Amino acid sequence: MPALSEQPAEEFVRDPDALMQSFGRLGYIADRSLATAVYLMTKLRKPLLIEGHAGLGKTEVAKVLASMLGTQLIRLQCYEGLDISSSVYEWNYQKQLLAIKIQEGTEQSVEEKEKHIFSPEFLLERPLLRSILAQDASPVLLIDEIDRADEAFEAFLLELLSDFQISVPEMGTIKAKHIPYVILTSNRTRELSDALKRRCLYHWIDYPSFEKEMSIVRTRLPGIEEELGMQVVRYVQTVRALELVKPPGVAETLDCAQAVISLGSRRLSAEVIDATIGCVAKSMEDSVKLKSAGIDKLLPRTF
Repeated sequence: MPALSEQPAEEFVRDPDALMQSFGRLGYIADRSLATAVYLMTKLRKPLLIEGHAGLGKTEVAKVLASMLGTQLIRLQCYEGLDISSSVYEWNYQKQLLAIKIQEGTEQSVEEKEKHIFSPEFLLERPLLRSILAQDASPVLLIDEIDRADEAFEAFLLELLSDFQISVPEMGTIKAKHIPYVILTSNRTRELSDALKRRCLYHWIDYPSFEKEMSIVRTRLPGIEEELGMQVVRYVQTVRALELVKPPGVAETLDCAQAVISLGSRRLSAEVIDATIGCVAKSMEDSVKLKSAGIDKLLPRTF
């Protein structure tokens, strides 16, 4: 997404209300509490940890912020087994070996040869190091789904989150020229450490109210008929109350609405709900539970 305008970035984050309006112009409906959390992150330069259920727009916050500021978005997708070579850096061993062969027979000392092959030109930058080495402006660093990484990696992050620096044994400590805006997201599949939480501002994104979810639908699907949008939102909010294993988020609301439109329907019916059940139920168990609740009975409860 392009930046909003040629105005200085500071204009978009001069206060929470201005930030909320800027987010809205980029298609993200943020309430004032989220806007305040992002505002404080930009002013205090502390990382922001955003937790909440899946599909509620946590990742999108970083994307919209980068677009609003007209800066680079650097994303690290976390997963079990994530290590330093995938997230921070690794050495280009093939290039190093080639350099060693070229240096054979030269009068350089061992120390000089080592210094050469452990220089920046042989360093493969991964997302965390790229965010520290950014030259032009502060990037937005998104550490997505940090709860999927293990505790050892979480501990490694503490230096970055505290001092915005990274230690490379062969080169020493590398400090950020431009402190990145850091956003971490978590779906709470596991509890994060107190040490990590202490270094971050915190915000919880909950399921939206009917009014807020309707605003999101109108913004993201501007062509949708008002009645159909209301029906879909009421239906999805009813489904959330069924205590599914994976309750549908706002992303599923938008998927469901788009699916109904794609099927050529202008309103919900039991048949349409059955046809689009895969938009809101993401497992066999949830599909069974939704159907056992009586799809046709969901309609009278929603309208």
